[in-house]
Amino acid sequence: MKIALLTTDSREHFKDYANPQPYFGTAPEALLEGLAQLLETEIDVICCVRQPMISPERLAPNIRYHALVVPPLGWMKTGYQGCIRAVRRKLAELQPDVVHGQGTERDCALTAVFSGFPNVVTIHGNMRLIAQLHGARPFSYAWLNARLEAFTLPRTQGVVCITRYTQDAVRSLARRTWLLPNAVDGRFFNAERAPAVPPLILCVGLVCPRKNQNRFIRALDELAAQRALRVRFLGHVEETAYGAEFRELLRTRPWCEHAGFADRDRLRTHFAAAALVALPSLEDNCPMVVLEAMAAGVPVVAARVGGVPDLIREAETGLFCDPLDGDSMAAAVARLLDEPQRTAEMTARAQVEARERFHPREIARQHLAIYREVLARRA
Repeated sequence: MKIALLTTDSREHFKDYANPQPYFGTAPEALLEGLAQLLETEIDVICCVRQPMISPERLAPNIRYHALVVPPLGWMKTGYQGCIRAVRRKLAELQPDVVHGQGTERDCALTAVFSGFPNVVTIHGNMRLIAQLHGARPFSYAWLNARLEAFTLPRTQGVVCITRYTQDAVRSLARRTWLLPNAVDGRFFNAERAPAVPPLILCVGLVCPRKNQNRFIRALDELAAQRALRVRFLGHVEETAYGAEFRELLRTRPWCEHAGFADRDRLRTHFAAAALVALPSLEDNCPMVVLEAMAAGVPVVAARVGGVPDLIREAETGLFCDPLDGDSMAAAVARLLDEPQRTAEMTARAQVEARERFHPREIARQHLAIYREVLARRA
């Protein structure tokens, strides 16, 4: 089977144009890892970029890579018309069986829908729900992406929903939905553990109101006064009033630190030392850090929001907390730190489930079944 996977080259996203090696979002990368093991597939990864970059012709023996240069006018200002046309030309040359658009955040879902080939779309961030949560202003980036998402979903053959949260949100728009979580980079399943002393709590994600780091810091003030612990934040900081508040909170709390953005290799190193991973988000679909922590054998405390309840089971494979209640967050953290035997049992169960549910080869096989269903329905 010949599949065209439309995704974002992160070199474009981060303006990392000098890097000769393309890299993608964590979920698409893990899916490609699985597809590379299915040699009955032929994959063409297609990305739109704003300027030429040195790139390899192949990412794996059965995976080719194509970077399509699209001038600035062809992006959001014109509803990604330049991206749509460039991708259509490339697909006419490649003649895939199925086109798969990864995410509604940028051009990928829209270019899949207008590809002229059977297509499916995966939603990673629910743009309409995020715009609603933040009260996005008309014609802002979030507002426009929310409308593009609403336009796109009824026009694809089906939507791959990584949690029931997304499935419920798109059911009224999509012709067909499938429930299939993200894959996890296979290296996390073999991660080594050497927890630090005092215990280290990791909080991973863009520092912004939706990720709720500032409330989480205040929630742990009393716990940090009672016992030795450290909290390490990983991720870019928004240059906003919220980001400035975050920096000020850290300045006055020596038990908190910000270690910047961490790629998957650095994240595995941080996981090795961590006592637990905390996710205090106000909204999340299928946060990769939860899946990766489960695979690596790191205990998880997560907000009971969005799609997170699809990923962990209370007191079985992780603990939930209320992200608006500081006492709830502190109590969940304290419970994992104070009950090492129960925490170890819970983490072992989580690791087994992660291997069964999120391993890249298994997720790739299930994608292949979806593609076959789309082609059968089309026929």
